[in-house]
Amino acid sequence: MAGALPDGEPVPDDGSLPDEATREVGKDGFAVYVHVPFCASRCGYCDFNTYTASELGGGASREEYADTVLAELALAARVIEPGRVDTVFVGGGTPTLLPAGDLARILDGIDRTWGLAPGAEVTTEANPESVDPAYLRELRRGGFTRISLGMQSAAENVLRVLDRRHTAGRAPRAAAEAREAGFEHVNLDLIYGTPGETPEDFATSLDAVISAGVDHVSAYALIVEDGTRMAGRMRRGELPYPSDDVAADRYLAAEAALSEAGLTWYEVSNWAKPGGECRHNLLYWTGADWWGLGPGAHSHVGGVRWWNVKHPVTYAKRLAAGTSPGHARETLSGDDRHMEDVMLRVRLRDGIPLDRVGATGAARALADGLLEPGAYDDGRLVLTLRGRLLADAVIRDVV
Repeated sequence: MAGALPDGEPVPDDGSLPDEATREVGKDGFAVYVHVPFCASRCGYCDFNTYTASELGGGASREEYADTVLAELALAARVIEPGRVDTVFVGGGTPTLLPAGDLARILDGIDRTWGLAPGAEVTTEANPESVDPAYLRELRRGGFTRISLGMQSAAENVLRVLDRRHTAGRAPRAAAEAREAGFEHVNLDLIYGTPGETPEDFATSLDAVISAGVDHVSAYALIVEDGTRMAGRMRRGELPYPSDDVAADRYLAAEAALSEAGLTWYEVSNWAKPGGECRHNLLYWTGADWWGLGPGAHSHVGGVRWWNVKHPVTYAKRLAAGTSPGHARETLSGDDRHMEDVMLRVRLRDGIPLDRVGATGAARALADGLLEPGAYDDGRLVLTLRGRLLADAVIRDVV
């Protein structure tokens, strides 16, 4: 499980925020994130704030979870009034371990509390094995418009190394079922660079997501976090560590295959067909406000960022006592907000105005072939394909 939360300023028992933070809440968009911390099993690479039944030991109930989230929502309603909610994203964990009716009830609570904007994007994550056609139809009737399925790979040997429970063909079938259920947008997640994955394995995965006809694909290099089961296997020499060169090769393969299939990159790790971009993540990446509901969830309103207590039992006890589940918070300085804005926007296809970044670093990145010359001439920093491979270095150079 993920490490300890950072310390910060205390969060008031009522969750209240400074007046200056709430004065213009939602002016650049407003999102709600809902964290569902339950998983049927723990994947070897996972360090998210999630819990299997054995890890919880019966200390937190899935049956009561929706009511607990709605209790935090009631507290939030006393703190801010954003005017409307542009996007909702339910993540985890495996949100679809909850009954579809519970997820719909949470969404209805958000709508009743703050109001969903017309055409609001409403997403849930799901493991392919945790949904079936009936469940998907109920989610769609409940107001969900988008689903993100954790595929990771189409190669059985790779799924075994990642400790994934679904079979290689289940994710594309689940994507087709979601489309048949009426979901407007479907995403498949891939992980590349897993020990033992061959170029042919990854090509098979790319073929599978393209054949599934989804309008969004996320592809991430495997990151091995301390404390995970996979990290332990690597320390013991049972698995080799990921290779940066292999990851670069996989990224180039993804770009070639996905772009040929009509999906265009709009963030370094995300490709979409026109109109299929994840609006929720774009709100994060462009500095909007959001409230995160659930244990360990992070929130940001008007330059104040806070994070909830991690454990579901502690989270529920706080709310049952009528107090905020916030663990701590921090007030971002102008410099902090500028740095984060640059770090996020540089990764976007739209880039960032050159007057927002360091001129010397930007000129150097251009000379190194990491920036699009035409965009640069127009006053914007936009990464080339090579620049995307070295995005972190570009960011360090221009912040």
